[in-house]
Amino acid sequence: MAMRRFSSADELERLRNKARKLREKQNTPPTVHYFHQVDDPYSHLAVQKLDELNKRYTLNFEPHLVSKPEDKFQGDANHFETWALRDAISVAPDYATNLSPASKAPTAASVVQANQVLAPHLDSTEFAKVAIEVGTGLWTGEHSDGDNNSQNATAALAEGNALRTSLGHYQGAMFYFEGEWFWGIDRIRLLEQRLADEGFDGASGALCVPEPEPDPFTNPPATSVVLEYFPSLRSPYTAIGQQRVVDLVAESGVTLKVRPVMPMLMRGIPAPQTKQRYIITDAAREGRAHGSPLGRVVDPFGEPVKRAFELFPGANALGKGMEFVTAYLRAAWVDGQDITKAQVLQQVVETAGLDFQQTLDATDELDWEALLQENLDALTKANLWGVPSFQVSGGNSESSYVCWGQDRIWRVAREIARRS
Repeated sequence: MAMRRFSSADELERLRNKARKLREKQNTPPTVHYFHQVDDPYSHLAVQKLDELNKRYTLNFEPHLVSKPEDKFQGDANHFETWALRDAISVAPDYATNLSPASKAPTAASVVQANQVLAPHLDSTEFAKVAIEVGTGLWTGEHSDGDNNSQNATAALAEGNALRTSLGHYQGAMFYFEGEWFWGIDRIRLLEQRLADEGFDGASGALCVPEPEPDPFTNPPATSVVLEYFPSLRSPYTAIGQQRVVDLVAESGVTLKVRPVMPMLMRGIPAPQTKQRYIITDAAREGRAHGSPLGRVVDPFGEPVKRAFELFPGANALGKGMEFVTAYLRAAWVDGQDITKAQVLQQVVETAGLDFQQTLDATDELDWEALLQENLDALTKANLWGVPSFQVSGGNSESSYVCWGQDRIWRVAREIARRS
């Protein structure tokens, strides 16, 4: 019930109205708060759009400095920074931003120095310009000269962290506007849409930061290219991206290998309640934006997921692995079916175009736990842990491309087209 509530458009509108009324009661101007984390590559991309947004929209954009999230908010903290930098470098050109392919994680000392440089500029119209210069130097190892006023930087970070926490978040590169959070360069389009809807768009033209779109597939089917797809049956992001992945496979002709993994919480990867709430809210909003809204969610945590995974190897062996995943995700995340019931699971199998008894017979000959562990090992080897994830190989390139998230389906499409 909580997941249904947090994923509903009505709940989002309630939060927006509550924040708007509070601002009006306090008689403060409408403001977009931007939380900049100097050692976060996504912050470096986002801040490159800050001046453009500030010029376009008729309200205040107020920057704040924040520290990196605690480990418990990073999923797999051992791989988080490696993944984030690799991913940000990969998408930077598509968003018309700059992040050197030679970038490396900054040292702790350089991070301190960068915050010291930026702190005095928080109230300046030059903040974005200085942040871009500092960030460019930080990621390329060229240190900026600070004013050595560590007290100012410490105070600025404490203030930014406190505000971010009080408003209900934990991450860098975040924009906040009246009850709603927007993560990094990937969500600026949704922030822009909301600002336009509420009358703050001074130009009323195309978005400043649209989501990149792949070119149509014009080459022959990309059968020499292999797409390894790592979904989870308990992932709202997998659920909202599933149909786009299905369409991508059909349009490209890529050779698909479906490799489901156990949900993160069932693998012991932490997700505090604040993070869980943001994930379901954000996923629902993304689903609506992409025409794949969540519906009457029935969270399949625990045994329902295991029972489904027991059937997956059989479905996959019969050539219907992707259809099975699609049918299950729809039942649990859209249609509100009680996936804990055996008859509903049988219906899922039949919706996938399979005979239930044949699927059971095929499953008896396979070890579903060993299969899922093999998939997880492959995911971990790629320095990833979350879902949905993708690995593209073959075609005209010997190396593999890996990425994480339904945000990157457009990037996967470009990679398949490039290789074919």
